[in-house]
Amino acid sequence: MEKPITTLYSKYGTALRYLIVGGLTTGINVVLFFGLTHLAIPWFWANIIAWVLSVLFAFIANKKVVFNSADMTFRTVIKEGASFFTLRGASLLADTAILFIGLTLMHGSPLIVKLIDQVVVIVLNYGFSKLIFA
Repeated sequence: MEKPITTLYSKYGTALRYLIVGGLTTGINVVLFFGLTHLAIPWFWANIIAWVLSVLFAFIANKKVVFNSADMTFRTVIKEGASFFTLRGASLLADTAILFIGLTLMHGSPLIVKLIDQVVVIVLNYGFSKLIFA
């Protein structure tokens, strides 16, 4: 007889692992974004740098931890990496648009705007990641 936790993990383990990795990725993105903007780097460039580094982390963590993708051949990693970064590029467009509207047009609080932005990005990225690794 399976234990309830084992049953739940086998059913929702991928989503749980994705949420944990997504939380870490979001943390990396937000910390880098605010660190860079505090160094007087404009929000647009701070966001691009934070995006590149957090997406690189997300690619590795999603491949290995979330979706248990074992194929590490050069060809597969390049193919998956290109797909991952391309689809995440679509969420970067949403990310940039939300920041532009929230920070430039509405003069909103950078923290609130960035957190709203990250919620939207996480939802988009989950769907994109399932297309690549699942």
